[in-house]
Amino acid sequence: MRKVEIITRPFKLDEVKAALTELGIQGMTVTDVRGFGRQRGHKEVYRGAEYQVDFVPKVKIEVVIADEMVAEIVEAVTNAARTNQIGDGKIFVSPVDEVVRIRTGETGDEAI
Repeated sequence: MRKVEIITRPFKLDEVKAALTELGIQGMTVTDVRGFGRQRGHKEVYRGAEYQVDFVPKVKIEVVIADEMVAEIVEAVTNAARTNQIGDGKIFVSPVDEVVRIRTGETGDEAI
């Protein structure tokens, strides 16, 4: 099993969710996050005063999937989230040792 963490622009959430749902993903966790990468934030003007925004708002989408789905999930999310602008985000794939569904006690792939 793998955990896929997707950090992307908030307005791309619906497109990424649709792409994941189309591939059969039944559950995901979405969190509003803030951060910066190479872009190091940006400058904004509010009431005539310029100020630096150090942390840019993003969303983090987390899904746990079977190993064999990684390539198609990464491709679908990349296509759905891409704007070809700096700040499109990142996808992290990590191994998951165990999953337990609390309600039923199911483990492994059955718990996903």
